[in-house]
Amino acid sequence: MIRAIRRKESDTAAARGEYNPYLAARREWDERYGDQITRAKNWRAFAALSGMIALIATSGLIWMSVRSRVVPFVVLIDSLGRPVASGIAEQSSGSDDRLRRASIFTWVENLRLVTTDGVAQRKAIDRVYAQIASGSAAQTFISDFYRSAPPASRAQTETVSVDVTSVLPTSDRTLEVEWIETTRDLYGTVKATDHWKGSFSIVINPPTDERLARVNPVGLYVTDASWSKVIEEK
Repeated sequence: MIRAIRRKESDTAAARGEYNPYLAARREWDERYGDQITRAKNWRAFAALSGMIALIATSGLIWMSVRSRVVPFVVLIDSLGRPVASGIAEQSSGSDDRLRRASIFTWVENLRLVTTDGVAQRKAIDRVYAQIASGSAAQTFISDFYRSAPPASRAQTETVSVDVTSVLPTSDRTLEVEWIETTRDLYGTVKATDHWKGSFSIVINPPTDERLARVNPVGLYVTDASWSKVIEEK
């Protein structure tokens, strides 16, 4: 618009036959640099608009990242690697009886296992303690059991395989478990087959982070434990 007015002033002066060096210089300046200045203004406006868009997008991503949550999807498997149950940990929260039974099923197998594979034995013991409530009666009882009959020492002469036959809830917080233990010598010959029955009190505390979800996906913790050998009548 300014350039048009300036051209009009110059044209009017030219029509009157007048030569105005100021107007001529200004018109020359407009023609040479006016377009560049206009383009520069347009680029600055475009850059400012792009910056605002980027700021809004970044703010949105930050807001989403703050509000986002990762909900673990848990797949519970048995000792043979077969899926037993699955679901979102936050929704299930261990209240499903199938999840509780499957969890205590595997826990008892790990608890009573004796194997010559030192790595497998260590992992089994770690999984047992991962599902014991800290400072509970069960923690003391299980620790005394391992001290009285260390699996590593027993593995020098024998192995023990465990077959859980039933897991029955006797209350909301207590499960009764029955299992069979087969003891073999190091050559694989069966030395004994014994029936056992145990009672286990539990609490449910769903995991809140990935580390806990990996070692105890259901959030089942044993608070009290007891067991005895079943004497069969002959």
